[in-house]
Amino acid sequence: MARVVIIGPAYPLRGGLATYNERLARAFREAGDEVRIVTFSLQYPNFLFPGQTQFSTEPGPADLPIEVSINSVNPLSWWTVGEKLRREKPDLVIFRFWLPFMGPALGTIARLVRRNRHTRVVAITDNVIPHEKRPGDRPLTRYFLSACHGFVTMSRSVLADLRRLHFRQPAQYQPHPLYDNFGALKAKPAALHALQLDPQYGYLLFFGFIRAYKGLDILLEAFADERLKSLPVKLIIAGEYYEDAAPYEALIARHGLESRLVRATDFIPNEKVADYFCAADMVVQPYKNATQSGVSQIAYHFERPMLVTDVGGLAELIPDGEVGYVVKPTPRAIADALVDFYEHQREAELAAGVWAKKKEFSWSEMVAALKAVAG
Repeated sequence: MARVVIIGPAYPLRGGLATYNERLARAFREAGDEVRIVTFSLQYPNFLFPGQTQFSTEPGPADLPIEVSINSVNPLSWWTVGEKLRREKPDLVIFRFWLPFMGPALGTIARLVRRNRHTRVVAITDNVIPHEKRPGDRPLTRYFLSACHGFVTMSRSVLADLRRLHFRQPAQYQPHPLYDNFGALKAKPAALHALQLDPQYGYLLFFGFIRAYKGLDILLEAFADERLKSLPVKLIIAGEYYEDAAPYEALIARHGLESRLVRATDFIPNEKVADYFCAADMVVQPYKNATQSGVSQIAYHFERPMLVTDVGGLAELIPDGEVGYVVKPTPRAIADALVDFYEHQREAELAAGVWAKKKEFSWSEMVAALKAVAG
């Protein structure tokens, strides 16, 4: 039995990173390890946070020990957490690294922990070159990465980025595991009823925080295609704006899309996720750039076909023609695939492919990979 500490977002913070880290903790416990999570008392100063709130309104996970103690902008808290872990000597500390802004806090804690000469420090690196670049990204990222014994990436493109930055510690690609913690599959009629959606229409789903790199603007342009206007299909936009909504509203108005949209542009609580995915014919991820996406793994769990753009690591997990479509990030390419999906009635065929493929994305394999790179 190993003593494991996971450092990263968790309850009372909300969002995909928190959901992932809590599910990972359960996977370590299922493997027989002792595990706890250390999360942030302050993740971002409010002026840096683009959404409505950083905090969950749902009950916390009663089955997980979560310590709320890291202030991302207070070095005293970094020192306190790092020294406590140094003295405790856990066998493995896993950092979740997704943003250069976190480099100073996480890098300092990692360096303090390593002084005990016992604990192995590894990182799950969502990104090492961020989607939205800012001055100082590279030195902040290097400060953290140089403090680690090893890395697990969830896309091959991030693994290549690590090597491009000349980090030679053990590193392994392991696909994002299945998000199986949002409840069981629902029959589509039940999901449509729960969302009060008209069953005479088909529904496409764009899910997740709305940011420029996720390409909702491209999808709206594609949805304006005349061929799609003739189909009984609506687009569900389910996720909170993390930037100015005005450019998207302008596109909707310009193309007269309002009557063909279902808006759910607030944060989607965990208990409603199943309804949105199970109501959808297909999940569409029209990203302009990406590394990996947890949305794909929710779609796999709910056995929904997917359309992704051929950027970053998205296509690694979506065999084209088998579980969905991999297309160029252009309105025309996306529209062509959507038309093909409906005109040739491909939902059942692709959903069967998703069902077969989903078995490959195991949390136990992620646990094994993290232990392997720890050395």
